[in-house]
Amino acid sequence: QVQLVESGGGLVQAGGSLRLSCAASGRTFSMYNTGWFRQAPGQEREFVAAISRSGGRTYYADSVKGRFTISRDNAKNTVYLQMNSLKPEDTAVYYCAAKKTLGPDRVGLPDATRRVYEYWGQGIQVTVSS
Repeated sequence: QVQLVESGGGLVQAGGSLRLSCAASGRTFSMYNTGWFRQAPGQEREFVAAISRSGGRTYYADSVKGRFTISRDNAKNTVYLQMNSLKPEDTAVYYCAAKKTLGPDRVGLPDATRRVYEYWGQGIQVTVSS
């Protein structure tokens, strides 16, 4: 079992920055690929970014590429999402998710699918004002 808890959300002006954290329980978090998703009111939950279990590989949605950076510190069982140049359309509840991953250390399009993730955090609100 893995429990995920997000923190770091809040209200920020357009052009500003926030860093989200996702703290995981369990001693084997380094075996899990981790992703960030977001859901705006009335919209589907969408993929934002994912990182391989070692942290050596990352994958981003086109909408955030160049603005957001995903990273992880397995010694702290934590994954981060640094969000820069925020836009009002980034306003959403942000969720982290984890899936146990065996084999090569890689991340890509399959990690952008919600249904492959076994564990989810409760979500945290990010609001970007114009």
